This record gives sequence, structure tokens and C-alpha cells, in this order.
Amino acid sequence: MRIAQLAGVVPSALVRDCHQRLDADAPDDYRQLAALLVDAWQRRGISTAGIGGGQGAGKSTLGQLIVAAGTARGVRIAMLGIDDFYLTKAERQRLAEQVHPLLATRGPPGTHAIGLAGQALAALRRPGAVTVPRFDKGIDDRAGAATLRGPADIVVLEGWCVGAAAGSAAELAAPINALERDEDDAGRWRHYVNAALQGEYAALFERLDTLVFLQVPDLDAVRRWRLEQERERPPALRMSAEDVHIFVAHYERVTKRMLAQLPDAADVVVRLDHQHRVAGLRLR
Repeated sequence: MRIAQLAGVVPSALVRDCHQRLDADAPDDYRQLAALLVDAWQRRGISTAGIGGGQGAGKSTLGQLIVAAGTARGVRIAMLGIDDFYLTKAERQRLAEQVHPLLATRGPPGTHAIGLAGQALAALRRPGAVTVPRFDKGIDDRAGAATLRGPADIVVLEGWCVGAAAGSAAELAAPINALERDEDDAGRWRHYVNAALQGEYAALFERLDTLVFLQVPDLDAVRRWRLEQERERPPALRMSAEDVHIFVAHYERVTKRMLAQLPDAADVVVRLDHQHRVAGLRLR
């Protein structure tokens, strides 16, 4: 198994068998990674895990394979996507009117119902039904709900900003791109995002036993992969290349901070190349 070799570990027969039982149409690197992670989490007694990384990095794909690997190993794994906990369009519009217009755009910290995500994370560790929202990015709003059942042996929270930390006041002083320069010159939006990271997001991420970071090569890759995701949507709901460039600018500051900090802080670092392949893997 190439991924195990990158990590400097020898995969057990259980890991090899689990890998072979996963969806053969899925990227093989991610199949191998899912089998390794579930094996490690089961052996370590992990009950909550996080997966963070830039847009288009493959967090959802890895998450689905992790759930399947859990099934193959007899481990009940519940997957929560932080994107499903975006505030509704109406809630974000109120923030835009009361705090800053840029908060109408989903994505950055401060635009999620983090308290609700935390409740779901805790509830899934107990027996019973747990109702979670479902967010439709095509209509940019919530679209119903789903029912998950606990207790799960492991609850995984995946999302682009999972594991992100707040920045310093000095770091926030100057705009880093045209969006911040033209629409947030006074810094009110980026300070609001940073305060959210420092508060309820940090409290939620501290509840995770382990963190996996999918390290994208750079922001150009994020833009390209995000545009590829758009091509999978109905034509009427797709963003153009220019729209994607502007959209990703909302994420740029936090993404760059994650790229600077998480390779040293995360428990598992998966370094991706520009072709979306795993180029390096570090297991703490």
C-alpha cells in the first residue's frame, strides 16, 4: 500500500482487507487512507475526529470512505459536514445588514450555526435519533433535514475550516486581497470572522480527539478544484470562473493561516499535489 509506505507504517491484514472492500471507483489513495485512519482510530479509542482542508481537497470523498471503512470493520461512524450547518440565507442577510455586507456570503467562520453542530456532535455519541440540517449550495440555503442514529463509536466533523485557529490583531491589520481592500478596508468583517474562530469555533474544535489536515498545494489549486466542483452542478446553478475567484477570496485569509499552522499542529497531515494525489503523509 503506497499510502502506508509514505507514512512509514506496515499495514496489517485488517487494513489491507478493509481497503479492498471499499468502492473501487473511488480514488485509491483515499481508499488506502480511509482504511489506515479507521484502523488507527479504533486502536487508539478515538471517539471524535475532525477533517479540515481547502475547498476541493476531497474531504467529503474521504469522509464517505471512512464511513464505509468503519462498516467494513464493524465500527459505527457518523459523519457531520460543517457545510450543512451554514446559517440560512435569511440569517446571513440579517448579519449582512447588522454587521457587514460580506457576511451574506456563506463559508467563513461566523456563517455557521456552530452551537447546533456541537449539539449534534454530542448527541450522536448517545442512543437515539439525531436530526441534522441539510444545506443545498445550489440554492444557497438549507433544504430540509436528515435523521442520523446514535450511538456512534466515532463521530467525524469535516469541513474546510475545521481545525483553523484565530489570528493576531497585527495579522488582521492589512487587507490581503482585492476583496478585503475594496469591501472591508476598515477590517470589520475580518475581525468578526476572527472573533468567531477565537470563540465558539475554537471551543468546538477542542472537543475533537484528533485532527486530519488535507494540505492543498496553494490557492490556485483551490480555485481550480472549486471550479471543477461547479461543473458537477446543473448549468443554471454553476458559478463562473470569475465568480469562483471572488468566492474563494472570502476563504483566503483563513486558508493561508491553516496552511502555515496545521502542518505542525494536526495529528495527520495529508499533503496533496496539483493532480489531487497524496504526495506525502505524516501520522503523529
